[in-house]
Amino acid sequence: MERESMEYDVVIVGAGPAGLAAACRIRQLNEDISVCVVEKGSEVGAHILSGAVFEPTALNELFPDWKDRGAPLNTAVRGDDIYVMRSAESATRIPNAFVPSTMHNEGNYIISLGNLTRWLAEQAENLGVEIFPGFAAAEVLYNEDGSVKGIATGDMGVSATGEEKDSYMPGMELHAKYTLFAEGCRGHLGKQLISHFKLDEGKDPQHYGIGIKEIWKVSDENHKPGLVVHTAGWPLDESGSHGGGFLYHLEDNQVVVGLITDLAYSNPHVSPFDEFQRYKHHPVIKQYLEGGQRVAYGARAITKGGLQSQPKMTFPGGLLIGDNAGTLNFAKIKGNHTAMKSGMIAAESVVEALAAERANDELSGFADSYRNSWAWKELHKQRNFGPAQHKFGNILGSAYAFIDINIFQGKLPWTLRDTKADHAQLKPAADCKKIDYPKPDGVLSFDKLSSVFISNTNHEEDQPCHLTLKDDEIPLNHNLPIYDEPAQRYCPAGVYEVVEDAGGKRFQINAQNCVHCKTCDIKDPTQNIVWVAPEGGGGPNYPNM
Repeated sequence: MERESMEYDVVIVGAGPAGLAAACRIRQLNEDISVCVVEKGSEVGAHILSGAVFEPTALNELFPDWKDRGAPLNTAVRGDDIYVMRSAESATRIPNAFVPSTMHNEGNYIISLGNLTRWLAEQAENLGVEIFPGFAAAEVLYNEDGSVKGIATGDMGVSATGEEKDSYMPGMELHAKYTLFAEGCRGHLGKQLISHFKLDEGKDPQHYGIGIKEIWKVSDENHKPGLVVHTAGWPLDESGSHGGGFLYHLEDNQVVVGLITDLAYSNPHVSPFDEFQRYKHHPVIKQYLEGGQRVAYGARAITKGGLQSQPKMTFPGGLLIGDNAGTLNFAKIKGNHTAMKSGMIAAESVVEALAAERANDELSGFADSYRNSWAWKELHKQRNFGPAQHKFGNILGSAYAFIDINIFQGKLPWTLRDTKADHAQLKPAADCKKIDYPKPDGVLSFDKLSSVFISNTNHEEDQPCHLTLKDDEIPLNHNLPIYDEPAQRYCPAGVYEVVEDAGGKRFQINAQNCVHCKTCDIKDPTQNIVWVAPEGGGGPNYPNM
C-alpha cells in the first residue's frame, strides 16, 4: 500500500508548549494559513512531564486574557524554601538573600504542564489548527533541493518481525511549506536534523539531566498550597553526582516530588531512580509525604546545556523549537516559557515568509528575532550556570551563580565552556565505588515495575522494538565488562536487563516498559542505543504530569 499525502502550509511535530504556542500564534496572525500538529501520545498531554513551576511571561503575550479563558494556572507560588541537604538526616535552609535571583518564584504558578497543553490544544483547535494525537512522526521528508518537505508518520500494524499484520496501515506523508520540530528533549527527528544539516558545528555538546517525578495525595495538615521546595546536595553528592530535588504543593491536596540527576555523572553504578527513592526519606521531604498516597509516576530527560550547546535552529524548510533546540533555562529549572517564546518567534517568521510567497527556504530572519527576544537574553544571562555546576559542583557552582547573576547580572566578560559529552563521562566500574541502595519500603519508596505500572505505560507488544542497537554485541562484549552495563541502572523504567539462564548471559530489552524519557539514547557510553518512534499512541499516558 502506498502512503497517501496531505498538504499544509505548516506542519508542527509535537503538541508540547513550543509546538502549540507556534500553532496558536500562526493562526492568530493569519487565519488563512493551514496548520497541522502531529503528536505521538494517545492524546495531547499524555507524554508531557514537567515539574512544573510555570513563569507566565510567554502566555501573557500569547493569550493576555488567559484567566478569562480558564487556563489551568490555579496555584500561585506563595513561598520558596531552598535547602542544602548535608546528609540523610540534616539540611540547612538558605536565606533568601543568598539565593540566586533565578530561583525566586514570585509571580509564578505551580501547574500540571500536561493540563496546560490540553488547554493550549483547545485554544489551537478553536483557532482552526488541526491536531492529530496518536500519530508519531517517524521520518523527515526532503525535497530534491535538499530542503525539508515535511514528515511521514509511522506505519501501523507491523509485527515484531517486520511483517504486515491484518491491521496494517501505512503512514501518512504530511507535506508543508515549513515544518517545525517541537519534539522536546532529544527529539529523534531533531537529532537527525542536527546531524544532517550540521547544526551543532562550533557548539559545545548538549548536556542533559534525567528528571523523575511522582504525584502524591497528602493529608490536609501536610498540604501547603503554593509552597515551592528546592534542594541540593544529598543524596547525589554521595555518589559524586550533581543535580537537585524539588517538591511543589499543587491544589486539591496534591504534592509533586522529584529529583533531577545530571547525566554527566561518572560512576556507572549510579541509579537515578534509586537516588530518587531514597531522596523521599529525607526529613525535609518525608514530612510532607508521610501518610499520603502515591498516585502517578514518570520520567523525562531535560536539555540543560544552555546557549553554548544550542544548535542553529533554522535549516531549509524548517526550524527546531523548544527543548528540541535546548531552550531550557537551567538556572531557573524552567523551560516552558522560553519554549513557548521560541515557538511564537518561529510562528512570526513563518507568517512573514508565507506572506512574501516564500516556501521551503531557510528562515534566516528568525535568528535575529530570537537573539533580540527576552528569551535569548534570559538564556545569555544564565549561560555560565550549568558549566559552573559541572566545574565547581553544586555548592560552589551556586555561589558562582550568585555572583555572576545576582551581582553582575550575567555580564561577566567570559563564557564558561563544557566540552565533554555526558555519555563520555563514565569511568570503568572497577574504578568506582559500588552503591548499595536500600530496598524500597513500599510506603515512601518503591520499585521500578510498580512505578511504571502507575505511569499507565503501554505499547502494542507485537511491533518492531523502538529501542534499537547499532551493534547487538556491544552490551555484553563491551559495556558489561567495562561499565557493568549501566543501562540496567540509568533507565528509570526497568527496560534493560542482563539476564543469565541456561544459554548464558543475554541483553534483554523490555520495550513495553519504556516511558520515552530518552535517557538511554543520551547516556549509553558508546551511543549504541538509538531511540526511534514506536507505533503511534504507545508509551505513557500521564493524567496530569
